[in-house]
Amino acid sequence: MRWTSILAIYVLFWTLSLFLVLPWRVRTSEEEGAEVQVGHAESAPHAFDFGRVAMWTTIVATILFGLFYANYVYGWIGIDALDWSR
Repeated sequence: MRWTSILAIYVLFWTLSLFLVLPWRVRTSEEEGAEVQVGHAESAPHAFDFGRVAMWTTIVATILFGLFYANYVYGWIGIDALDWSR
């Protein structure tokens, strides 16, 4: 596999992982004990820490990509395993 393909697939895993990680440890203003500001939804996060989200996203994406690449190298699950017509 070429390095450009590896990079492109990792970026896809990172993007998918971002959406998986976003709801982790989100606390609303009410849960934090702060007053909800005018114009904000009650369900809106109190504070957003992109650094924390990016760190967890990178960890999750690296694990998922590692499993994907190991499957690519060792062939644990192939096309034949996905054929349900038999």
